[in-house]
Amino acid sequence: MFLKEFYNIQEGSVSIAATQASMFAKEIAHDFNPLHDVDAKRFCVPGDLLFSLALEKYGLSQNMHFTFAGMVGHDVLLNFPATDAEQMDVNDNQGKTYLQVERSGAVSHNPALIESFIRDYVAFSGQNFPYVLVPLLAQEKVMFNLNRPLVIYESMTLSFDHLDFKQASVEMLEPKIDVDGKRATAFLHFQMKADEAVVGTGFKKLAISVPSVYDAESMQAFVDEYLARKNTYLTNLKACS
Repeated sequence: MFLKEFYNIQEGSVSIAATQASMFAKEIAHDFNPLHDVDAKRFCVPGDLLFSLALEKYGLSQNMHFTFAGMVGHDVLLNFPATDAEQMDVNDNQGKTYLQVERSGAVSHNPALIESFIRDYVAFSGQNFPYVLVPLLAQEKVMFNLNRPLVIYESMTLSFDHLDFKQASVEMLEPKIDVDGKRATAFLHFQMKADEAVVGTGFKKLAISVPSVYDAESMQAFVDEYLARKNTYLTNLKACS
């Protein structure tokens, strides 16, 4: 599968180098969160890459729930257990859990279907900032710390009516946000469609630290800088291809 270039196998465990994680974030998900930069002080592997590796390992189940329990750093050794169980944990060699997976229902191991769904989902997921999160924050008149934005990918849920299709696209539904003091929880709802018919739904849950009152001017400057980084990288990538 196309994910092979984004991880390594060391003594039976999966390791992800910062360069591999950063490449996946930028070139597959178009996610330019500074936490995924190779030289980031708090570097972490994108949750969407862990999700993708779980699908590669276990297949796409009719019902799936992913809980992101810890931030994976550079070259952490991850153990994806060989199991048919409905629940499993992805741990490091010290037993720390980074990803919990729950699944039920029919399962597809069709590599073409899994790859197309991964690509479409992570592309959708990578666009959540700024196009979805910023309007939600503006609506509630709160914002994260622009110097140290804290947006944590907590979980993601998928539910398909069936898996009898060759390719599914992901479309945004109405997102929601709940604010409780200086903390907010965003629910980014979406649906999956195959041949124009809805075949499933899901949502992505984010925890956001929102210590400040929304400031449109400073947020726009932050967004402009983010999009400039993104456009420069993708333009250079296209020029080199």
